[in-house]
Amino acid sequence: MGWAIALHGGAGDIPLSVPPERRLPREAALRHCLQIGVAALKAKQSPLDVVELVVRELENNPQFNAGRGSVLTTNGTVEMEACIMDGKTKRCGAVSGLTTVVNPISLARLVMEKTPHIYLAFDGAEAFAREQGVETVDSSHFITPENIERLKQAKEANRVQIDYTQPIQKDVKKETPTPEGDSQIGTVGCVAVNNEGNLAAATSTGGMVNKMVGRIGDTPIIGAGNYANSLCAVSATGKGEAIIRGTVARDVAALMEYKGLSLKEAAAYVIEEGVPRGTAGLVAVSATGEVTMQLNTTGMFRACATEDGYSEIGIWQPVQN
Repeated sequence: MGWAIALHGGAGDIPLSVPPERRLPREAALRHCLQIGVAALKAKQSPLDVVELVVRELENNPQFNAGRGSVLTTNGTVEMEACIMDGKTKRCGAVSGLTTVVNPISLARLVMEKTPHIYLAFDGAEAFAREQGVETVDSSHFITPENIERLKQAKEANRVQIDYTQPIQKDVKKETPTPEGDSQIGTVGCVAVNNEGNLAAATSTGGMVNKMVGRIGDTPIIGAGNYANSLCAVSATGKGEAIIRGTVARDVAALMEYKGLSLKEAAAYVIEEGVPRGTAGLVAVSATGEVTMQLNTTGMFRACATEDGYSEIGIWQPVQN
């Protein structure tokens, strides 16, 4: 048994031709966040602290669809959501509809620790943030030029775009994306286990480009986009509606608990059989220090490390572990 950590920056239709100026900053961010997480685990910080720390870093990076880089609703606004869960106690917290909170994952943890509830949303969540004194900014802070352009493209195509990829250049022939013409990349998450086998999972997102105002995805839904218990911790990414229908994160834990599958077997089954192809990816760790990163999409920005020295940073298929 040893510590292990895995994180992701979104799964989806990531073309092999993604330009270096968009690929390299994300790879560097994954490497940086992995190093932060590993250092925290080595310093004996709790898995809950580790996953919050890593996801905060990812939220602060505008390259990813969470926090600073959150994509825009059909009204051109941001509505961020996040979830955190402790495996040992099954305590959890979730938030949706945030418009001013710099780090939604930390507000989700405060919901878990400072209220009798699990899930706060919209005006109530914003009021709670002010009450708790967490860092907030004007909502214009989250509206980046890249996401304004993505919304414009999505509106022109009359589609809801799943997370995001590089803006489509009208004068360049683009590779064939998913069947609906959606591009998919975004959402961030982290899972960790320490030497005592304690687990935690955290996930954060801005949702989908051009989503309806008020739409809630899989990220804050316990057992869909995020879950942890005494056996494993899971963070999922992709098309939220498909992940909710498939109860993706909980199904991994259930297959381990009730069918006796290994972490890798359970995660592979859920991604290959539990959700439609092209809709999901996940990262997961087990109480015994196993790690797996599974996807049925073209790619998933991802990274992992274990105490025995294994580490990986990747984007496209195939997954080696």
